[in-house]
Amino acid sequence: MKQRIIDLSVTLQNGIPSDPPPFLPAIDYHNHAAGALQLAAMFPGLSPDDLPEKEGWAVEFVNMSTHAGTHMDAPWHYHSHMKDGARSLTIDEIPLSWCIGPGVKLDFRHYPDGYVIGPADLDKEFARIGHTLSAGDIVLINTTAGDRYGHEDYLERGCGVGRSGTLYLTQKGVRLVGTDAWSWDAPFAYTRARYQQTGDSSLIWEGHYAGNETPYCQIEKLSALNSLPDNGFTVISLPIKVHRASAGWCRTIALVDE
Repeated sequence: MKQRIIDLSVTLQNGIPSDPPPFLPAIDYHNHAAGALQLAAMFPGLSPDDLPEKEGWAVEFVNMSTHAGTHMDAPWHYHSHMKDGARSLTIDEIPLSWCIGPGVKLDFRHYPDGYVIGPADLDKEFARIGHTLSAGDIVLINTTAGDRYGHEDYLERGCGVGRSGTLYLTQKGVRLVGTDAWSWDAPFAYTRARYQQTGDSSLIWEGHYAGNETPYCQIEKLSALNSLPDNGFTVISLPIKVHRASAGWCRTIALVDE
C-alpha cells in the first residue's frame, strides 16, 4: 500500500521567537568562500584559487540546547529519579520501540490558550474520533500553538496536559506523546497567574512531573498536525543519542496510507 509522508517537524532557524530568550538557538553560517579557506588550510601549499570555482564546503556551527526545535524529552528532563527510586532514563537510553507506533491525533484547538487538559477531556475526544486507546499508541495533541510557531505569541499559545491527564495516558501504556506547542504543559504565562492566585506549587510543570510516576517521553514543537487524520497513521520520531542528556533533537514524520 502506498504511503504519504507528512513532515511533523519545525525548521530550526535564527531570528524567530521559538523559545525564551536564554534558550534561543544561534546558527553561524560559513559560506563556500569561507570553506575554501578552511579547506586550503588543511593542505599545505593549496590556495583557494586552486579549488573548483574557488569554492570549498559550506558549514554551519550551531549553539543551542537539546530542547531547541522539534525534540523529544526523556524522563531525566522531568526528575533525576523515578518514584520507586530508580534513576530516570536519559535520551540515549530510550527504547526505540517507544519511538515508532500507531498515531492518534487529538484536536484541542477549540480549548482556550492556557487550558489544562484532564482525563474527561481526553475521554471526550477519544469518543468523538471513535478510538480506543491501546498500549504503544503515540498520542499527539493539536493546539492553537500549531499555527503560531515563529510568531511573537507562540510561547503563550495552546493548551497543555495536566498531571491527571498525563497519567491517564501513561497508565494505559502510552510511552510517547507530542504537542505542537512549546511545552506539553500549559503555557507558563497562564500557570504563573494560577500559581500567584493560589500559591499552589503543584500546578507548576504538572504534566512533566507526572513522568516521575510512570516513565514517558514527549515530543515538543511539532508542526502540521492539522494535516493528519484522527488515527490510522504511523509516527516515527527518532531522537539523536546525546550522551546522558535530557532531550534529543528529532525529525518526526507520519506515514499515512493512501
